Amino acid sequence: MDRSTQDSDLSELTILGSKTAPRRRLETFPNHHPERDYTVTLEAEEFTCLCPKTGQPDFARISIQYTPDERILESKSLKLYLWSYRDEGVFHEHVANMILDDLVDALAPRWCRIRAEFSVRGGISITVEAEHKK
Repeated sequence: MDRSTQDSDLSELTILGSKTAPRRRLETFPNHHPERDYTVTLEAEEFTCLCPKTGQPDFARISIQYTPDERILESKSLKLYLWSYRDEGVFHEHVANMILDDLVDALAPRWCRIRAEFSVRGGISITVEAEHKK
C-alpha cells in the first residue's frame, strides 16, 4: 500500500484552500500508519476567548497532543476552530474541556491531551490540562 498522500485523502477537506473565517468545524484526513503509535503535537500561541462575566479578553497558549487512530487533524481547520472562540464568553476550565470533547468527536484518537495556559489576569495564571484515553 502506498503510504504517501493520495488524492482521495483530500476529498473530504473543504476548508483547506478556501476563504478564511472562524468556524466550529474540525476536518480530518486518513491516517496511513494506523498500525503505529505516534504522537502529533499542535500548538497555538494566540488563542483568545472572553471572560463570561466581564467580557474582557483572555489569552492562552493551547497545546494539543494526540495519538491518531484512523484519522488525522487538518491544521487549518484547527486554526479556524480556535479562532471561533474569540468572541465567546467561557471559563478557562470549560473551554479546555470543550476543545478536548470536539477533538475526540472529530478524531476518535487513541489518546489526546490538551493543555491551555492562560495569561495572568488579576495576578493569577491558570493552566488547564484535560486528557482522553480510548
